[in-house]
Amino acid sequence: MRLRHTAAWAGVTAAALMATSACGTEGAKTAAKAVDNADMIMAALARATDRTENVGSAQVSMTTVTPMTGPITMDGTYSWGHGFAFDVLMDTKAVQMQRLHAAAKTRSLFVDGAYYYDIDPQPSGPLKGKEWMKLDASAVFGDKGAQAFQGSSGSPVAAMKGLKYANNVKDLGKETVDGQSATHYRAVVDKEQMGKFKKAFGDQNGLFGSATGGVGDSVTMDVWVGAKDLPVRMKQRFGGMTVTINFEKFGATAAIKAPPAAQTGDVTEQVKKTTAQQQG
Repeated sequence: MRLRHTAAWAGVTAAALMATSACGTEGAKTAAKAVDNADMIMAALARATDRTENVGSAQVSMTTVTPMTGPITMDGTYSWGHGFAFDVLMDTKAVQMQRLHAAAKTRSLFVDGAYYYDIDPQPSGPLKGKEWMKLDASAVFGDKGAQAFQGSSGSPVAAMKGLKYANNVKDLGKETVDGQSATHYRAVVDKEQMGKFKKAFGDQNGLFGSATGGVGDSVTMDVWVGAKDLPVRMKQRFGGMTVTINFEKFGATAAIKAPPAAQTGDVTEQVKKTTAQQQG
């Protein structure tokens, strides 16, 4: 991710300068300045990516908007130091889980490639007497799409690593975010680079497929980086989905573990079967 040391980045810089050399000295100077500015921005984002990867976890507040829902808010812990995982509270009504959980907030975990939802014990079926519902990521994104969650993929770090494929980066200046002074960067990955961007996430038409309303022709990412080279806020827009993450505190978070198997009802195969019937 240290693009200033990457041969490919040097090649892009050289190509840009060569393309503008026929415009005269002033044109070359302008182009050189633009390239130098882009290089500085990417170097700053590289430092932020490295710092974020090293801290391994964060307390976050997150809002997701999709074509199928209004805002879905989640608050809790995201972890990526030993594989992507999270432990959050989300609005029960927003995720349409009222039939399974009466409380206003529902606890949700993601660990070892599966989602777990804290529910009210059900009177019958696979959730009879169970306190947790399990749903493997493959039931949502398919077997290949679920591979996107291996390692740190799927985490905020993976999103930041994908910035190296952006072909349009800007420094939008200083702003105050959650009471902190931060530099606002914007990066756009267009359709020509989308294949590489998806590959950075380990995606196989899963995460960026129909479940998110389609990735569209581009991904726009805004990152606000604070004084310690750590993100204060991240906002991603792709297809019909917008995801905003506020980073409240980095590191020192508890390990995220799956609930006891005896308290868990697995609905993965049932969901896969229902999905196959609907698509058939």
